[in-house]
Amino acid sequence: MPLRAELPEEGELVVGTVTSIRNFGAFVTLDEYNKREAFIHLSEVAAGWVKYIRDHIREGQKIVARVLRVDPAKNQIDLSLKRINDHQRREKVQAWKNEQRAIRLVEQVATALGKTGEETLDLIAPSLVEKYGSLFGAFEIASADGKRFQKENEKSAWSAAFLKVARDNILPPSVTILGTLEVSDRAADGVDHVRAALAAAEAVDAEAVEVQYVGAPRYRIRVQAAQYKQAEETMKRATEAAIKSIRAAGGDGSFARA
Repeated sequence: MPLRAELPEEGELVVGTVTSIRNFGAFVTLDEYNKREAFIHLSEVAAGWVKYIRDHIREGQKIVARVLRVDPAKNQIDLSLKRINDHQRREKVQAWKNEQRAIRLVEQVATALGKTGEETLDLIAPSLVEKYGSLFGAFEIASADGKRFQKENEKSAWSAAFLKVARDNILPPSVTILGTLEVSDRAADGVDHVRAALAAAEAVDAEAVEVQYVGAPRYRIRVQAAQYKQAEETMKRATEAAIKSIRAAGGDGSFARA
């Protein structure tokens, strides 16, 4: 089943497969819209004058294009290859690959439920795409924040199976933030105090916080978390723990975000 609306919207980026090339343009089937046919006019294939269209695209090629016009009455969709940059193309391809992976993961959910993959897609995909923006996005949320996912889908009989597949197969998305921690102590045993301060920072969350030596008295502190807010909160707690420790020992400390 298609995981999107029946027709794309103007301006949307779509993934398609080139099926036929003519001197005046190319015909494409839209992978995300149940193989609906679209057309790329020669003038929209590339910037500048195109002498030979086959120098730019070929049959069977997977392409990313921008939707120029949609005419439901004529069942016509016009695309452009030239009105998209490399960054947009890469992002769209990755999103499409993620969604293909999500559809394969639904097969595992289907097995757990004793249903076919198509039945399970029909059952869960519409609500999840509407709620999380994409099927893969739903798997990411389930993996990163299982309690939230359970709460938002507690009335769905398939939620437990979906959650297990997500946790088994999806690495939760994460963000990394950096900062510079300065700790010093001129006492005879100051080195031990510095070590204790750095250990205090890492003890806040051993899995999320990492302290690296840069050059005394400077140390790079790295925090990884599922969300920026969570990372910032962990960074604050870790650096405060280090500074409190070193000052209690008679030294001094400060912190600056990268």
